[in-house]
This record gives sequence, structure tokens and C-alpha cells, in this order.
Amino acid sequence: MTTTTVPREDAVPIDELDGRVIELFTAEPRIGVLEASRRLGVARGTVQARLDRLARDGVIAGFGPEIDAAALGYGVTAFVTLQLRQGGGHDPVAARLAQVPEVIEAHTITGPGDMLCRVVARSNTDLQRVIDAIVDVANVERASSVISLVTQVPYRTLPLVRAASARGAAIAERHGPSH
Repeated sequence: MTTTTVPREDAVPIDELDGRVIELFTAEPRIGVLEASRRLGVARGTVQARLDRLARDGVIAGFGPEIDAAALGYGVTAFVTLQLRQGGGHDPVAARLAQVPEVIEAHTITGPGDMLCRVVARSNTDLQRVIDAIVDVANVERASSVISLVTQVPYRTLPLVRAASARGAAIAERHGPSH
């Protein structure tokens, strides 16, 4: 799945109920639509329609379980900045990186590097094997890595959901029910 950091003109506004639905399913992904409707105080069909629309519009990108790599034995997390050979393009490199199971994210970036990868490994020694596999990818010229010692702020999106739903509520209040 390719994502971009460029603001989307087709960004989907969400309202307060959308935000509450997302927050509830994020906290309790196995809750079920009927129980969610009971807790939110709205009809089951309303919750289902909101989930369907949010998924269709790409706001909700998936409902899968969140996996802890450390629990699978991959206790080392590192960020690897890659410099690529000019003219080869990013897509072929990304396709090859996707074949390395320990590469759990890869982004095209600005700055001194061309790509940034988040990788996991079983140990520091295993990290060397992973970096060697990455450097073996055609058009990768150099890799520079930093090891994460502690995750201070884990990946999260709920603060964005809260801000977006508050913004949507403010817009709706200014424009009235006709918008």
C-alpha cells in the first residue's frame, strides 16, 4: 500500500460520531457492531454505515490485529536510511525491500537519504544480517542505521482522529445542518 504525506484534496471530513466509532473500535477491535451501537447510543445500522463509509473512503485502512514484533522474537528495532543510485528509481528498490520480512516499513524521504526503513531483528548480530540483505538490493548504494532503545511514543492515530472530528464538528456548527 503506497501512502503519501502530501495533503489530499479529497480528504474526508469526519464528525464527532465518526471519531467515537473509530476510537471505540481502536480500543476494542473485537467489540462487534451491535455492542458498539449499544455503547455509542445509536442504531446498529448507523454504526455499520459509518464503518462502511470510513473504510470505503480510506479513513479506516484495516481491521487486522496489531502485531508486537518483540513478542515474535524480534526485539531489536532500527531505522535504516538508504542512499540510492540515481536513475534507478524508488519503486524497484521498494519492491525488493518488501521481500525482506524484517523490513516493516519503507518511505521515500527528503534530506540526505533517499529512503527510510523501519526494520526489526532478533539481535544486534541479526540486525547486521538484515542490513546486509538491504544493501544487497540493486541500486542501494549505502545504508546508515540507528537502533531504537525505547519507544517513547508508539505509533498512534487517535489524537489525529480527535482533532479531525473536532474540526469537522466546528465546520458543521459554522455552516449549519445544510452542509
